[in-house]
Amino acid sequence: MSTSAPAPTPPPPPPPPQQEQQSDVKPGLRKPVFVKVDQLKPGTNGHTLIVKVLESNPVSQKGRSASNHLRQTRIAECLIGDDTGTIIFTARNDQVDMMKPGTTVILRNAKIDMFKGSMRLAVDKWGRVEVTEPAEFVVKDDNNLSLVEYELVNVAEE
Repeated sequence: MSTSAPAPTPPPPPPPPQQEQQSDVKPGLRKPVFVKVDQLKPGTNGHTLIVKVLESNPVSQKGRSASNHLRQTRIAECLIGDDTGTIIFTARNDQVDMMKPGTTVILRNAKIDMFKGSMRLAVDKWGRVEVTEPAEFVVKDDNNLSLVEYELVNVAEE
């Protein structure tokens, strides 16, 4: 009498790794693409940058007596930069407190505003300003993009 044991069944194969990864990632989120200051152009938005604050100058509000019942808006013009150049950042309200000289910040969803023909960087309610650990780069302060004056030219289509 020969008794043969049934062949052991192999364990089920593990699920493909792609399915596991997709369940962890929330839909609609993408990796931020960090840009350098010298890549900024007029009329663009959605920028993510890591910059150092060089200086911060509060702007005094004039002629706002009609809106005294509203909360006073605090504004500061801050010179910020990275290893490719500098630009003026317009900080508003709580952002003013974060923009201390020597601080390294991440600007998320920043946009370019035009003011008297020159570029200014700003972060509105759809963006974010985060203080981060000090960056290792040296700011290139001889390339200030806010000193470049732009002129709006209407192109006639033929």
